[in-house]
Formats: sequence, C-alpha cells, structure tokens
Amino acid sequence: MQQLGRQLAQSALEVAYGQLSQVAGELDATALLRATRCAGWAVCDVLYHELLDARRALRTFASPATAAPDRDDISYWQPFSPGGEIPPGGEEAAAHARHVRIAASAYSPGELVWEWTETAGAVCRAARACSHELVATQGHVLRTADFLGTLVVEAAVHYLDLTVDLPGAPPPDPLPLRLVRRVLDGLLGGLPPDGWDEQAYVLKGTGRLPLSDADRTELGPAAELFPLFG
Repeated sequence: MQQLGRQLAQSALEVAYGQLSQVAGELDATALLRATRCAGWAVCDVLYHELLDARRALRTFASPATAAPDRDDISYWQPFSPGGEIPPGGEEAAAHARHVRIAASAYSPGELVWEWTETAGAVCRAARACSHELVATQGHVLRTADFLGTLVVEAAVHYLDLTVDLPGAPPPDPLPLRLVRRVLDGLLGGLPPDGWDEQAYVLKGTGRLPLSDADRTELGPAAELFPLFG
C-alpha cells in the first residue's frame, strides 16, 4: 500500500474536525447527554475524548523526531486490536473511559463546546504550519502525514459514535471515511465482503456492529481478526 500523502491527510483532518465542530456548535445541554455508540459515554464524553486527542496533536506537532519511524497510519492501530497491547474492553480502556466520564462532567456545556472548537481550529492551523517530516507521540515516531491520518481516523469513527442519536446531524463526509477504510483494509490484509458500504465496514471493522453469520461465512478465517481495532 502506498504511503499516505500529507495533503490528503491534511484535507481530511480539516473536514473531519470541521464536521465535529459544526455538530458540536448546535448541541444544547440536553443533546450533550444523549447516548452514543461508546458504552457508558454520552455525547459530551465522546467530545471530551476527542478534545484530548486534539490537545495531544498540538504537543505532537511541536515534537520533531530524528529516529526512524516505527509506526505508520495503519500499524499505529495494531495495539488496539483484540490481540494487541491495548485491546478493546481491556483494563486500560476501562480506566480511560472512567477518566473521560469524570472529567467531561466537570465542564459546562458551553465551555466544552468552546474548548473543542477552539482547539480543533488550532490543530488544523498547527498541522499546516508544521515543517517536521517526523514527529514523536506516545513513545513512537511517525511521519507527520501518518500522524495526521491517525487523527482523521479517530475523528471519523467517533463522529459516527457521537451522532447515532442526533438525527439532525449531517452524514459523515466520505473523505475521512476513506482514510478509515485504508486502515481497515491494511489491518485486514484484503477487502471486505461485497455489499458492505463504507459506513457498515467502519462500524463492523471497529466492533460497533457485530458480524452476522453471513458475514463470518464470507470472511472465512479473517472473521477472527474482527474487530480490526476498537
């Protein structure tokens, strides 16, 4: 698979963060407490989780690296698979979920939306201004383009989580979903069954939707790889 291009990743980030900011700006206190696809998390919790990622992005763009990359936009997600170091539903994931729930509840609705929107805009500007070819984050080194791709994937998947009970939210933009599909194809080592649309692939590939018996039959042994990350 070809390396992810920086311009594509940058454009996808601006679309993904822009969609999240558009939806967040229309949320009132009641909507922020609506359910999401993330167990135990309301809309405000998912938004705060994304805020943490955006804050990390600002640190990362100011953290150039000189060592060789040890992750790319696809392999970055391997630890978050069922057999990885940080599996979905594991102790570390549960501890993070608890932290997010407590921290998000300390914000007033307006404060949380304001901080997300301001930080998301700053991330997009910082990404444009970042001149580093390689950056360091979470103990790893990535090409800046690949790091951008990880931010897009996180935002695109959580957009689907956050909007599940927000009927007025626009459908996800296809550009960020294209980068999620790139990751899923890479982790799967092939293509999904015929008939899966992009959104279904994302939801099944990340464990948001279970595989049906027909899916398992079509996937064969590859079904054991699901969720590809979560």
